[in-house]
Amino acid sequence: MMDFKQRQKRQKGQEKKLLLFLSFFLFFNLIFLLYASVSARANDYVAESKMELTNVEQTGYELGQAESNIEQAEIEPEQTESNIEQAEIELEQTETEPELAESEPEQTEGEMKQTESEPEQTESEVEQPEVKLYALSAVLLDATNNRILYEKNADQIMPMASTTKIMTAIIALENGNPDDVVTVSKKAASMPKVHLGMREGEQYYLKDLMKSLMLESHNDSAVAIAEHIGQSVEGFAQMMNQKARDLGCSQTFFITPNGLDAEVDGKQHSTTAYELAKIAAYAIQNPEFDELIATRSASFCELTTQRSFTVNNKDRFLDMMTGAIGIKTGFTNKAGYCFVGAVERDGMKLVSVVLASGWPPHKNYKWVDTKAMMNYGIENYRYREIEQEEIPESLAVLDGIEDETELYMEKEDVSCLLADWDKVKAECEMKDCLTAPVQKNEIVGYEKIYINDEVYKVFPIKVKNSVGKYTYRYCLDKVLKCYILQEFLSQ
Repeated sequence: MMDFKQRQKRQKGQEKKLLLFLSFFLFFNLIFLLYASVSARANDYVAESKMELTNVEQTGYELGQAESNIEQAEIEPEQTESNIEQAEIELEQTETEPELAESEPEQTEGEMKQTESEPEQTESEVEQPEVKLYALSAVLLDATNNRILYEKNADQIMPMASTTKIMTAIIALENGNPDDVVTVSKKAASMPKVHLGMREGEQYYLKDLMKSLMLESHNDSAVAIAEHIGQSVEGFAQMMNQKARDLGCSQTFFITPNGLDAEVDGKQHSTTAYELAKIAAYAIQNPEFDELIATRSASFCELTTQRSFTVNNKDRFLDMMTGAIGIKTGFTNKAGYCFVGAVERDGMKLVSVVLASGWPPHKNYKWVDTKAMMNYGIENYRYREIEQEEIPESLAVLDGIEDETELYMEKEDVSCLLADWDKVKAECEMKDCLTAPVQKNEIVGYEKIYINDEVYKVFPIKVKNSVGKYTYRYCLDKVLKCYILQEFLSQ
């Protein structure tokens, strides 16, 4: 009998706890629904308030404009009367002092000339000066970031003659061994001047042919290198074009390793001044390439007959400017005179390209153009720090278990070559708010740095911590945790 009463008492206790739990659960559901309803109404209220505030501001602005117009209308009659009185005084002065009246227009005219000249002076201080060039296409590049400092038709597709050999050298340095032995084919030996004069079946070290390639621009050496590295000229051209795409040069198309004019399926051997400058800027990052183009002269022998050769650097630019690095000359009847040069001075590393810089007999135009652009860059550009904008500390989160989440942006020192006329600004572009769920490190916007209205750098703005969605399941979990905790504490 006692056991039955105890069981009945325990069962009633469990029923009470269950009823308590269900009551608590229903109560919490009611609270959640009320919260959702109030939240939605609050959002609507905020939106309506913003709209009303905008309308009030607009109305206030229109009223202010109306009052201003009324005041202006009241002032105008007074100004008109004043102008009439002033005109009468001037008329009297003109009648009494005719000589003075005649001299005044001359003075006024002189003042007008001076006033007209002032805007021209202000405009010249703001505008980027023009560099007079013979070249049909040219560019001056900051070699550290590929930013254009000056350009003339820099995106025009042009033939580039032997400046092609810059890419030939890159592929050979990155895919060959300097001590490789290269056997000369009949095709390589048949290349036209400028050539080393190699013969079919002869053998040379790859490192010696590289000097022949870059110092004296020998066409037969280029083909021998191409056939050794790429198994054929066509295979080597594929490697050249792939490297160009890797460097972001979509308008560049290589057919030959020596730069002789060629065409395949309607496409010509060609590039643009800008893309050729990017290729050169990449090349001079390689110490082996820099050592090669700085070599003044070199001697070597053919390996089977011991025929000896001496090659001398034909790049006159090395002696034209302090800090000159090189890089490569070029000429064909279609391309005209071409030159790719580089200078390192005052912490700057500049690359210039001139294409179609005259035809015979104007062999020196390419040097004149190159020096003009290099001096322009050295005289006008300096490294300057660019300040980044401060981002908001947090961003609102809708339907989340938290109302907001913290933001962060990985900052870095931003400096680049800038001239006095360059306009720099930093802007944050990001979402107004987020909707849960929000993931950690989720990108919610960007800080963009513009130079002359072109994007220079982009920094992503990210979420510091994740935020879960405020859901029915989340509420239920909360209730269960509270119930379990209460049960634990009551025991």
